[in-house]
This record gives sequence, C-alpha cells and structure tokens, in this order.
Amino acid sequence: MEPSEILEALLEVAQQAGLEVRSVSRGEPDLPQPGSGVVKLKGRVFVLLSSVDPVAIQLEILAGALREHASEWIEERHLPPAVRSLLED
Repeated sequence: MEPSEILEALLEVAQQAGLEVRSVSRGEPDLPQPGSGVVKLKGRVFVLLSSVDPVAIQLEILAGALREHASEWIEERHLPPAVRSLLED
C-alpha cells in the first residue's frame, strides 16, 4: 500500500474507533504554522492532522493516537497487513 492509502485506511479505523480526526489547514502567513498532534479534551480524543506536515508525520501521529487511545479496539479488528504493521511498531 502507498503511504496515502495507509493514511486513508487509518483515518477510517480512527473514525470507527471513536477518535475525532480534524484537518488543520495553514494559518495566517505571519503566524507559526499549525502542526499535527493529539489532544484529549473533556474525555474525548482529538487528532489534529496538519496539511503542512508530510504524510509520514501524519501517519506517525495518527498511528500513535490509535495505539495509545484505542489499542483494545484495534486488537479485535481485522486490518490490512500494512495498517496492522504500522500500528504494531
């Protein structure tokens, strides 16, 4: 699978697992650009993926959020080998 295909698969897995995934676009030119990250707010997990970040960084952030906040859910699901491999790293 191509990295962009793995990202699409992880986005679907994250949605099914109950994580809130949001795309963050470029901010004002004079301000620092937003980066990808994970935040927990009022018991809900939000994954912010910045369009500025390369796909590899977005994959790392999203896979880390799934490992940390949805590991039990992931263990019970059938996932494509490339996706499973990324989540087990």
